[in-house]
Amino acid sequence: MKQFFLKVCIVLLAVMVTVSCGNSNKGEQSQKEGAQTEAKAQVKSGNVKKAKKTKKAKKSKNRKSVFTPTSAGAPYEVLLVAGEEDFRTGAVDSLYAVLTDDVAGVAQSEPCFKVSRINQSGLSKTLRLCRNIIIIKIDPSQYSTAKFKYQRDLYAAPQLVATIQAHDANQFKRFVADNHDMIIDFFTRAELNRQIDILREDHQPHVNEEVKKMFGAEIWAPVELTKVITGRHFVWARCERFVKRVEQELNLVVYSYPYRDVNTFTEKYFTHKRDSVMKANIPGPRPDTYMMTTRGFNIVSDETVHKHYAQVVRGLWNIKDYDMGGSFVSVSRVDEKNQRVVVAEAFVYYPNHPKRDVLRKLEAALYTLRLPDELDLEKFSYNLDEIIITPEN
Repeated sequence: MKQFFLKVCIVLLAVMVTVSCGNSNKGEQSQKEGAQTEAKAQVKSGNVKKAKKTKKAKKSKNRKSVFTPTSAGAPYEVLLVAGEEDFRTGAVDSLYAVLTDDVAGVAQSEPCFKVSRINQSGLSKTLRLCRNIIIIKIDPSQYSTAKFKYQRDLYAAPQLVATIQAHDANQFKRFVADNHDMIIDFFTRAELNRQIDILREDHQPHVNEEVKKMFGAEIWAPVELTKVITGRHFVWARCERFVKRVEQELNLVVYSYPYRDVNTFTEKYFTHKRDSVMKANIPGPRPDTYMMTTRGFNIVSDETVHKHYAQVVRGLWNIKDYDMGGSFVSVSRVDEKNQRVVVAEAFVYYPNHPKRDVLRKLEAALYTLRLPDELDLEKFSYNLDEIIITPEN
């Protein structure tokens, strides 16, 4: 009797497998027929090559997201990798001194980068994931001249792995000293561009709407700047919060004034216009107090932003007759379509605490300003151009 039931169960199982396979074959055949129909339609419309390219692009994107790990570390952190001899000759110390130089336009001493130093043998798989890595290579048998090279997303993404090579330690030190500013600017711009990419995906739409309404322009402000105040040719976005029981204020302003001539971009004229705008729009906590520019601390530079001239000013601000102040960075550009200067500025209030990261986060937003005559451009890059330290051969 048991053998009879066992045979019945085996027969039923065989029938179920047969039916399942039949349905699977029908599904596969249906998919093949659908694919053939789609392929025929593409042949008729001439879109076969386009379809293949799209498929390849999707594969490439998926491969990166699956196999490329996310880089580790905070913004403005650098891992310095060198051999034992490089530590003894002072080559490592010379580069460390450059990377930890003071941030421009900040009252208290604060390094441009937080730098960790390790021996070449200590570069483990985990440390290879750091977002910024500089490798020192000094070898008279391999190198005759000093060079700066870099690779992007070598072990992780986003990531920069740079190599500074030299014939000997003295040549290395000279190269680092001669390219002091460019080495700092190279990694600073890389971090600013990473922040711009973050803003591209997530920014404050209300600020963008107000700037577009008033200036016909666009800007990507950080999402935390939720409070917006407007004035005459003036938009002020801000955020007030407490970080570890310390008051922190983040501010971004956009304002404009008529463009006269090249003398518009002198430090004296900039300070005069800035003070008049801030006095009218940013009052202090007491009557007859207002924001003004702290004299003697401005660092003015002529830059190229989105392939056009820009005046970049870094300095300090204070409240007239009141003990309150902080750091600011300002980017002024010419709106040729409307013959005016449009200024985007970031300033922070964060007393007795490091300001580098919060100020540079806001600074990245300044470079996303898109003027009216740039809105119609089909190809427009918000990212800053990279600094070229040594041209490629």
